[in-house]
Amino acid sequence: MKDHTKLSVNINKIATLRNARGGDVPNVLKVAQDCERFGAQGITVHPRPDQRHIRYSDVIELAPGITTEFNIEGYPNKEFIALVLDNKPAQVTLVPDPPGVLTSNAGWDTIKHQSMLRDVIKTFKDAGIRTSVFIGTDLKLIDAAKTAGSDRIELYTESYALGYSVDREAAVRPYLESATHARKIGLGVNAGHDLNLVNLSYFSKELYGLLDEVSIGHALIADALYLGLHNTIQQYLNCLNPNAWK
Repeated sequence: MKDHTKLSVNINKIATLRNARGGDVPNVLKVAQDCERFGAQGITVHPRPDQRHIRYSDVIELAPGITTEFNIEGYPNKEFIALVLDNKPAQVTLVPDPPGVLTSNAGWDTIKHQSMLRDVIKTFKDAGIRTSVFIGTDLKLIDAAKTAGSDRIELYTESYALGYSVDREAAVRPYLESATHARKIGLGVNAGHDLNLVNLSYFSKELYGLLDEVSIGHALIADALYLGLHNTIQQYLNCLNPNAWK
């Protein structure tokens, strides 16, 4: 069995708050470093073309200041590819978000986009950057992510989050099957989208030994408004800690 799952904190919403007022409060780099100091094992950012939250300039500032794993996610247009290559994160996560979408709402069709993904992934891997592909639970699409050369997949967990309160066993089943399959064919497994303090423990318990990392932003930052950032990160880490499961 592998060590328990790492927590990467997505700090996009910190940048959203800063941008709403202008200036530099809250300071994105300081919050990222505080997240690390409070126990987070990674920092995730998702710069979008309109820079409505994380800006390209933030990525440039964050890259040398982060001591844990830096994960840059986004749609692989020319500007994004150049940004990633210039700043050399530990991981790049490819997300099929066209410009203008509010948030990620689907995984890649890795069969339809196989050629493009193969070229982009090779570019990043040649630069020594681990690659991950945001994807649903379709096993054929996971196979195609492997064929494209990806190192990992990031399972898109919205349907799990929506189904958790109705039938959590049914909701998690396709993710367990997908993660098991991905491991068998040599892919690492990340997960993210709508994971929170209510549903994360069960998800991580059911996928124990299969899940490398979860990336959590909106829910974690919202919880921090009530619980404080340090306490919130500790609670999310407990959700990933087998010794804390009941």
